[in-house]
Amino acid sequence: MSLILNIAVDGIAYGMILFMISIGLSVTMGLMRVINLAHGAFALLGGAAAHALIARAGLSFMAAALLAIMATMAIAFLLERLVYRRIYGLGELQQVLATIGITFIFIALVNRLLGSSLLAIPLPDFLQQSVDLGFRVLPAHRLAVILAGAVVIAGLYLTIERSRFGTRLRAAVDNRSIASALGINIDAVFAATFCLGAGLAALGGILGAELLPIDAYYPLRYMVLFLIVVSVGGMGSITGSFMAALALGILETASRYLIPDFGTIVFFAAVMAVLAIRPRGLLGKA
Repeated sequence: MSLILNIAVDGIAYGMILFMISIGLSVTMGLMRVINLAHGAFALLGGAAAHALIARAGLSFMAAALLAIMATMAIAFLLERLVYRRIYGLGELQQVLATIGITFIFIALVNRLLGSSLLAIPLPDFLQQSVDLGFRVLPAHRLAVILAGAVVIAGLYLTIERSRFGTRLRAAVDNRSIASALGINIDAVFAATFCLGAGLAALGGILGAELLPIDAYYPLRYMVLFLIVVSVGGMGSITGSFMAALALGILETASRYLIPDFGTIVFFAAVMAVLAIRPRGLLGKA
């Protein structure tokens, strides 16, 4: 029973991190129609900025995390204005080359400023403690990650599916010319969506630093993992990405607990099986 609880808690926490980082990629690829292979770089920027603000500026964890997320969103806004806006609607190859180039620029920048070693993000005391649930003592950090993920999925669902902003975003994607004629500011909607995804990636990078350690090569190391979550869940589907992230997080955690020598094989075999049955992902649409 103890082993099952450990797998469940660690797997759900891991899945929540994958979801928070990957959901922005799902939105940009599925709704905005841009292949953004630099998305993991925003998680790197958030984690690296939080590390620098805590280790060098002496800020608290909460203040550093907030400033790091805001800085990441500001950088994302500039990139959307100067680069991404120019590649909307271009072919996949041009988008891949442009965004992978951005990834290498950020890797070189972080490597130059902070080095190539792991960038630790010290947790505050209240997240280092354990919480007694009566039947099990769990790390407070894991519970905080799970709670943050639940808040994110609820907020995104309400924003994309139930708000006026979400309606405008879907209209802009379906037919830009008609949406613009109806008075929708396409550029502002796309910029806000892009910055939101980057901010969530930064949040995931900061909260998930213990599970997915931050270093200069973070975007390359986990790029395939983030793409897998988007592919299995279905591009543009918030619910699908959430289901995929949780399922893959629990699967990988369980395989590493139970069959560590074959964990990676089991993980990728399951991914291939799902995509063979559902090529567009769990909730992907044509």
